[in-house]
Amino acid sequence: MNLGFVILGALAALVGIGLLVAGIRGGAGENPRATAKLIGGMMLTAFGLVLGGFAIGYSTTAPLNYAGDAQ
Repeated sequence: MNLGFVILGALAALVGIGLLVAGIRGGAGENPRATAKLIGGMMLTAFGLVLGGFAIGYSTTAPLNYAGDAQ
């Protein structure tokens, strides 16, 4: 299941970057639709990076022991 989150995060980041490029080329700031694409692209890219990063971090780290050595 963790691999699914990594793949979903990568796809979301790629789609977000595509929206970013489309928003920049569309004249963001002057065209409301291009501005919405730019904002949505930034949000989707960030979501994809966070989702993929947390999935990779979760699979590569050991569980924390908050009690330490004291028992």
